[in-house]
Amino acid sequence: MALTMMRFNCIQPGLEPNEMADRYNAMLDMAQVLDELGGGMVTLEEHHGAENGWSSSPLTMAAAILSRTKNVSVSISALLVPLHDPLRIAEDIAVIDLMSKGRLTVIGGLGYRPSEYEAHGKSWADRGKIMDECVDTMLKAWTGEPFEYRGTTVQVTPRPYTQPHPMFLLGGTSKPAARRAARFGLPIMWAAPVPEIEAHYYEKCAEYGTQGFAMAPPEDFHHVFFAEDVDAGWAAMGEHILHEATTYSSWQTSDIKSSAHSHAKTVAELREEGLYQIVSPAQAVEEAKAAGDFAVFAMHPLCGGMPISESWKQVDLLRNEILPALA
Repeated sequence: MALTMMRFNCIQPGLEPNEMADRYNAMLDMAQVLDELGGGMVTLEEHHGAENGWSSSPLTMAAAILSRTKNVSVSISALLVPLHDPLRIAEDIAVIDLMSKGRLTVIGGLGYRPSEYEAHGKSWADRGKIMDECVDTMLKAWTGEPFEYRGTTVQVTPRPYTQPHPMFLLGGTSKPAARRAARFGLPIMWAAPVPEIEAHYYEKCAEYGTQGFAMAPPEDFHHVFFAEDVDAGWAAMGEHILHEATTYSSWQTSDIKSSAHSHAKTVAELREEGLYQIVSPAQAVEEAKAAGDFAVFAMHPLCGGMPISESWKQVDLLRNEILPALA
């Protein structure tokens, strides 16, 4: 059976509150369908000040999804750790980990938009230093023992369900990110395959006497959308997918490596590029069978503010045609 992943960032151009509310609730309903189908993974993310409402509160979203499900895991990819109070998010993550009995994974990232730091009163220039303090504080907080924090003895309770701490990785594609993860003995998730940086990570783990592991999206990573008629699917969904792709691309700089970075400027270019693919149920089944145990459906059903009704068509094809054919 293929692993099904559903990505949600609840973009809604126009930011009309009633429509935004419907979108967030559709996310919860779709996650519940995934749960009823046997489980899978939901991925969330964090951005701030986006004109299209790109999700800003992934911990809240994760708690809501996990409370509606029993078999679904949630990965926040990524939580922009330096923008937060480390004691507060350590508490929030611990409580969500308890409620979900360990179904939450958090990837801590620096982010790449100076405007987000400015909006939160944080120094972009000091982001690495802030990250170091936050990670150190969170790891100490999750022990449940008293520790010194900015000149005061503090203690965070309750302790998380997962020991020694919730599933917490660091993200990035740079040598400083690799060194940080190795120093803290944490796993690292690359935003794209970076073999030379991965080698540096393991060298640093050996140097620091820590153990960890590294993960990255596959080189052929792509989001998948389902439609009975592929051409009609592109006509209905293409502009919405392009909206998200170009928004994300506008935030990237030349030094950022990401498997999710599209260079397309038109729907035709997007279709040709292959990072976002629309396939028929028959194609989906054929590709999943060919992939065998490595089959993954990386869905993004509410992508780019597409109509919720169009999003549900994809979920319905998954549960009524695709997964039954793979059972």
